[in-house]
Formats: sequence, C-alpha cells, structure tokens
Amino acid sequence: MAGYYVYILASRSRTLYVGVTNNIERRLAEHREGGVGFTGRYRIARLVHLEATNDVRAAIRREKEIKGWRRAKKIALITEKNPAWDDLSAR
Repeated sequence: MAGYYVYILASRSRTLYVGVTNNIERRLAEHREGGVGFTGRYRIARLVHLEATNDVRAAIRREKEIKGWRRAKKIALITEKNPAWDDLSAR
C-alpha cells in the first residue's frame, strides 16, 4: 500500500478537481460529505483517476504538474485508463 495519492475527482458534468492526500478513503469521505469548498459547491465526488507513490515530494510534484495541464490533457489522462469515467472507489 502506498503512502500518498494523487487523484482526480469529477462531477456528473465532468467538472474536475485534482488533489493529493496520504489517506484516500478519508479524503474521499470529506469531499462527499460536502465539507470541502470547491468540490462541495460543484458536487465533485467521483474518483476517476488515482496514482499512488511512497514519495511525498513526488506526489506533490505530480499534483502540481497535472493541475498545470489544460483540461484536454487531464481528460486524456483519465480516458486512457478509465474510458467510461467509472467511480474507481466503487471497485
């Protein structure tokens, strides 16, 4: 089990949120309870992309890298491994 996770959440209308955490289950619960600003406001709760690492610096670098991408590149990243945009936390 990895120690850090870079993740992308999506709403039904495919509004995206990129984040990093050391506890993916807790962080998803926080997003879904609506207590987190942007994700609560736009109802962004479906986990559509997840990367794991044991290096906190690598996780933060990767999060910043993805956040700097244009929307089309983020969509391509998601679609490459999750073409149906299924909720990966349901697996």
